[in-house]
Amino acid sequence: MREALGARLRELRKDAGLNGKQLAQTLRWQATKVSRIELGKQTPTEEDIRAWLTACDAANQQSSIIAQLRGLELAYAAWQRQLRTGTRDRQRQIAAIEAETDLIRGFEPATVPGLFQTREYARHIMAQSIAIHEITDDLEDGLQARMDRQQILYKPGHRFHFILSEAAVRNLMCPPEVLMGQIERLIASATLPNVALGVIPFTARLPKSPVHGFWIYGTRLVTVETFAAELSLTQPEEIALYGKIFGLMKEAALYGKAARGLMTNILDDLAAAHFPEGESAEPS
Repeated sequence: MREALGARLRELRKDAGLNGKQLAQTLRWQATKVSRIELGKQTPTEEDIRAWLTACDAANQQSSIIAQLRGLELAYAAWQRQLRTGTRDRQRQIAAIEAETDLIRGFEPATVPGLFQTREYARHIMAQSIAIHEITDDLEDGLQARMDRQQILYKPGHRFHFILSEAAVRNLMCPPEVLMGQIERLIASATLPNVALGVIPFTARLPKSPVHGFWIYGTRLVTVETFAAELSLTQPEEIALYGKIFGLMKEAALYGKAARGLMTNILDDLAAAHFPEGESAEPS
């Protein structure tokens, strides 16, 4: 989207008969700023756009292009901005989206989805985010908000279909005893009548490289989390593409008894690796 905005501004510059250096001189910018904006490597501010359009005698397009910029800002939300008021408010924002969606689908290659997390597993995941992004530590409030979100699993009119990689179930994002409790929660959640839970085993041949996780909210929104930001995709072709990829992942996943058997085996592996025979997995 940033590249598309840059291309549009470049066309207006060319229509005005200006090269990049001339526009930069007019605006008293460094020439590299014009180039970076046009190539999509820098996001202009609204003030930048107004100045650009004035210099190119295209002020009549100001409303349209600023709307495009604001759409870009909505689509790419840096975590520093998303979490500026803490983790609790972020969890409540997600809950509001979930409340308006009758079918939520998700693919997670690395971690257990928040809707199925135990409090202790969530504690370790959220503490990592607070530390990495150096935001206000409201961990307990954020945890409670995430637990409150999970009530939607038991409300009529909502369906959930999640696919996890085996790695998401095995990754030690927390102490082994916490992960064991988390796996038990997953096994129980898979029995809910409105929940479909698939697990892709390591032995499955993958139809597509699992480069990142994603959540699909009905037919109106896809969210993708990166280390730096969350992407919100709303174009029909984008949503259709992620729906197609979800379908491919579904074909590789185990469900029902087979999925529960795989997770039970992971529990046994954890117990054997971390708790010698006769030693309790319960925290002291």
